[in-house]
Amino acid sequence: MLGRSPRMMYHAESFARNGFETYIIGNRGTEPIPSLLTLPVQLLYLPDPPKPSPSIPFILTAPLKVFTQVFSILDALLVRIPLTPEFILVQNPPSIPTLALVWLVSRLRGSKVIIDWHNLGYSILALKLRKGHPLVEIARRFEAYFGRCAYAHLFVTQAMRDKLVKEWQLQGQKIVLHDRPPAHFHRASASEMHELFVGLQKDFSSPSLRSFLPECASPYSTPFTNVPALPADGSDNVDFDVERDSPMPSARPDRPALLVSRKGPDREKYMRQVEQLQRGSEGRRGWEYVRCVSMWLKAADYPLMLGSADVGISLHLSSSGLDLPMKVVDMFGCGLPVCARNFACLDELVKDGINGLVFEDAEQLSKQLVSLLTGFPSSPKLDSLRASLLHATPVSPSQRSSFDDLSSPPASGSMGKTNTDWEWCSWTQNWNKVMRPLLLTDVASGQSL
Repeated sequence: MLGRSPRMMYHAESFARNGFETYIIGNRGTEPIPSLLTLPVQLLYLPDPPKPSPSIPFILTAPLKVFTQVFSILDALLVRIPLTPEFILVQNPPSIPTLALVWLVSRLRGSKVIIDWHNLGYSILALKLRKGHPLVEIARRFEAYFGRCAYAHLFVTQAMRDKLVKEWQLQGQKIVLHDRPPAHFHRASASEMHELFVGLQKDFSSPSLRSFLPECASPYSTPFTNVPALPADGSDNVDFDVERDSPMPSARPDRPALLVSRKGPDREKYMRQVEQLQRGSEGRRGWEYVRCVSMWLKAADYPLMLGSADVGISLHLSSSGLDLPMKVVDMFGCGLPVCARNFACLDELVKDGINGLVFEDAEQLSKQLVSLLTGFPSSPKLDSLRASLLHATPVSPSQRSSFDDLSSPPASGSMGKTNTDWEWCSWTQNWNKVMRPLLLTDVASGQSL
């Protein structure tokens, strides 16, 4: 769905701001980011694929979905876009049939293809089927063949670049473009926090939450004036068992509320399990000091929630071991330290003890939360992690004085660089540094011929 791919929307915004006539193709669903709607970007929506039926095996419904996608994508690329595109930027995954169709169109129309490798499609299919399944092997070969040749390849991690260049012999320019948040992400001011939670009052109206949260006098106060809020990464590729099994802190660090941003087929099932754990059952004591609520925020509210929180939690486990959680990027963009589940290549983003903490299991996560929130709002360890993000993250003017004493300003141009060589910047800064020279140099050389 178009609105659920922030990286591609950021790409479209960057292309448009650099003077390219920009089209973005995708399925309807979540609304695009507001900034994209203010630019001359044309949205070409694809028809929704047939909904799978639980009574029909995936192996039978998948071909019908692919057949529908073939015609709708070719119609968009060959008919609905009137002029020949200079560049076609394609997200991978999904791989089937998109990579083959873009490969075909590039030869028919003479466009240059840029593949943005977010993950590996066959590794995600293996989660649904199993490793070694014949369809997974077919998907891997398809992805390797049609993804091999392109004008340029973009990668979300250095680890992904190294693996694919070595194993698939990729042809074309190969560039690592790490995810970065948009420039408007920032620590929320007190007034922004208040307006956000006033607008979300209905989401905190369940009986278990009303009895847990402090009383307030809306609209003059909210329950979250002194309650730390911890957003959790709720993407499909996460280990929720860690969150459910994590023992609740026995040393009461205030009354934390865990906010899970999640939208997917397992949401209701997951929240029923959480509600049962909160109440307690079968001789197991319920959660006394913590509550969990799931919500799907509007695009404008999402960064405000991150900017209002005190600690972020990421449960992301990469299917390939080669991609990074976008939610953590967003949290860092809002100056929010994170506790992240460890996996291969996570250290390209989370520096343990510098901008966040890395955990292996539920017990370690529990200990980290206790260490960060005990004594809240006066928490030296939490302040230290936040300080590493502060000078690379826009902060509302009214909030600046409360953080100024956390660390000294970095040297000019350091972009928040520490002695661990950790650097940070906005999406626009990163895109202009990496992508702009590639695109504009090629366009200029083409025009001079």
